[in-house]
Amino acid sequence: MTALLDAHLMVERGGFRLDLPLTIAPGEVVALLGPNGAGKTTALRALAGLHPLSAGHLTLAGRDLDHPHRRIWIPTERRPIGVVFQDYLLFPHLSALDNVAFGPRRHGLHRQQARQRAAGWLARMGLAEHARRKPRQLSGGQAQRVALARALAVEPALLLLDEPLAALDARTRLDTRAQLQQHLAAHPGATLLVTHDPLDALVLADRLVIIEDGRVVQEGDAATITAQPRTDYVARLVGLNLYRGHATGHQVRLTGGHVLTTGDQHDGEVFVAFAPAAVALHPRQPDGSPRNTWPATITGIQRHGDNLRIQLAGPIEVAADVTPAAAAQLKLAAGQPVWAAVKAAETRAYPAAVGSD
Repeated sequence: MTALLDAHLMVERGGFRLDLPLTIAPGEVVALLGPNGAGKTTALRALAGLHPLSAGHLTLAGRDLDHPHRRIWIPTERRPIGVVFQDYLLFPHLSALDNVAFGPRRHGLHRQQARQRAAGWLARMGLAEHARRKPRQLSGGQAQRVALARALAVEPALLLLDEPLAALDARTRLDTRAQLQQHLAAHPGATLLVTHDPLDALVLADRLVIIEDGRVVQEGDAATITAQPRTDYVARLVGLNLYRGHATGHQVRLTGGHVLTTGDQHDGEVFVAFAPAAVALHPRQPDGSPRNTWPATITGIQRHGDNLRIQLAGPIEVAADVTPAAAAQLKLAAGQPVWAAVKAAETRAYPAAVGSD
């Protein structure tokens, strides 16, 4: 499918450099993830026309919006782009209806036409009865839907979502995420979701683009990213322990010298990944089936969903998930020595170089 958005965002700000190739097809939702300082906000501002490119290009629906080499730069208000900001930025003095009608009015519709379009969008969002309310009279989820309606009312070729669920409490976030998924599925244009939340990205996006230090470190669908993370940040994002080493058959010698036995067979540089739930803890060295065992020391214990996440130091640093009952039985505490074990069948090994074997 031909890309609706075809961009190479190159921005230099102080000592930071963003170098981000980005394409999005019609109807596709792409999530842009990365740690703080990775360049997500810079990319969003460049797309919205709030910061010009230093080099590269930005083409949307066949039209150049920013092309420094050709001296082309289209200002924000003339770009066919809708934006939902993290804190929504609704006009406090306008009703929900007039907030949504603002964009169409700016694009040339008469007041009555703009308000009719706005009313239609509020009805789609299930907010028809709240049309006359001011933002302060709306709940967080309602305000988010008004902001989304305002962005979509201009019929944008590109929809930008900047942490659209971050301001919501956990219950409202769950309901609003499901509603947002339905609206994005119906949007014929391209959508870019900027987020730090892996669940938002996995639920809402067709494809993930992960950046660190201004560059793409991994890209693909959710299944590929979660199965084969390629950096520590991505591994933490999807909840896996990740190591790099040199494989000889089923043996992988990790950086630092520790050897793991894996269920996969490779030769050369590989990543080894396994879930914290795959790590079993024992008060003494276990006998029997585990092929991988090592002594460790507990450095931290945190609640993690219904379980406890145990941070361990030792020949390798590792996170283990145990039930509260198991933790109580083992009397786990910071500073306590334990033995960690992972079955070879619970590990995944894959080439460190994409496309190699």
